[in-house]
Amino acid sequence: MNSKNFIDEFNMSVNHDLMIDKSDYERFKNKELLDLLRSKIIQNLIDDNINSQSDIESFIREEIDNTLEGYDLSIEQRSYIYNLIDNEVNGYGPITELLRDKSITEIMVNGKDEIYIEIDGKVVKDDSVSFINDSHIIRTIQRLIQPLGRTIDTSSPMVDARLNDGSRLNAVIPPLSLKGPVLTIRKFKPDLANIDDFLRSGALTNDMALFLQACVKAKMNIIVCGGTGGGKTTLLNVLSSFINDDERIITIEDAAELKLHQNHVISLETRLTNYDGQGEVTIRDLVINSLRMRPDRIIVGEVRGKEAFDMLQAMNTGHSGSLTTMHANGPADALNRLETLVLMAGMEIPVAAIREYIVNAINIVVNISRLSDGKRKITSISELVGFKEDEIKLNEIFSFDQSGLTESGEVEGTFKTHKMPKIIDLIESKGIKNIRSIFE
Repeated sequence: MNSKNFIDEFNMSVNHDLMIDKSDYERFKNKELLDLLRSKIIQNLIDDNINSQSDIESFIREEIDNTLEGYDLSIEQRSYIYNLIDNEVNGYGPITELLRDKSITEIMVNGKDEIYIEIDGKVVKDDSVSFINDSHIIRTIQRLIQPLGRTIDTSSPMVDARLNDGSRLNAVIPPLSLKGPVLTIRKFKPDLANIDDFLRSGALTNDMALFLQACVKAKMNIIVCGGTGGGKTTLLNVLSSFINDDERIITIEDAAELKLHQNHVISLETRLTNYDGQGEVTIRDLVINSLRMRPDRIIVGEVRGKEAFDMLQAMNTGHSGSLTTMHANGPADALNRLETLVLMAGMEIPVAAIREYIVNAINIVVNISRLSDGKRKITSISELVGFKEDEIKLNEIFSFDQSGLTESGEVEGTFKTHKMPKIIDLIESKGIKNIRSIFE
């Protein structure tokens, strides 16, 4: 009997006239009976004391009947119990409903009673769900990664994987994690924001949007930088939407998140090592290979290793209009990090030559940040304009200056447009007009 038929039969077998007073129901719902029932069933599942699906269903039925003996519950209340238990057997335990909730963008399990979620850019503790112990967390992790052919145990205590829906999962268990099993899931967004969503949220101004669109259309090389969870990938997707439909675009990512709607898009994804430690395909491997695929545009989800040199090389050898992201605290920090990554590639190149390479390759650096109120804003758009005392010189074109906080904690500030950028001439040479008026 499948789980759906079982729950339907179970619900039909309950007397609709049975009732429970509110205080007893709240007591039941909030902890005592539910914890008792969950502990019995889950511990048996963890210990592999139940062998087949039919045995599981019989065991659940028996435990529910025994545990609820003496309690008069309505069909809705018994269904509530069974749904929670069904999540344990056929779903992903306490986080099943969190995974289904589209308003939640991230789930962080730090311990059996420490589950945090991100909603609208803010991280809050969810006290409505919990695990029964560390083994329960590990069992849930195993259920999540088993369909992917992955495993986690003391000999392989860390896993980083993409779930079938595109969500990104990272799990660490002892002995690497001293606190106990830790699970983080960044949920996949099937429909990433577009430029209108950014404008409505106040992430940038109309002039900034027009300028960025012109830069993409004119095939400027752009780096999007910012901190973790700042919205870099979402902004990269928005910028990618400005690319003409007749161009051949190759995207390269660790986990395929970008959703481009042009006709000619090739999506490449890295591959981790197999059980024998073989078969790894890195971002660098894919960047090098993409150059042989006749790309009009190369979009790298994130540059964070030796592939930085290959990306710069591509930008300097005719592959203009490339886009990528980097973890950095601002435009200057992004360029310093890019310089470091090139040095890490093992190239015996003087620092001055690397900086010149960067200046010749990169046109624009866009910084996006998640502010203290959870809202994301483009806080800086800068251009590279050469050198000053052997350092790369940045010219800020747009900025967001924070002035304070409202009583409710919302960030107050002003977007500012600075002097005419030097890149205007290059943009206009590509046939794109009416951008100069923004600065006049």
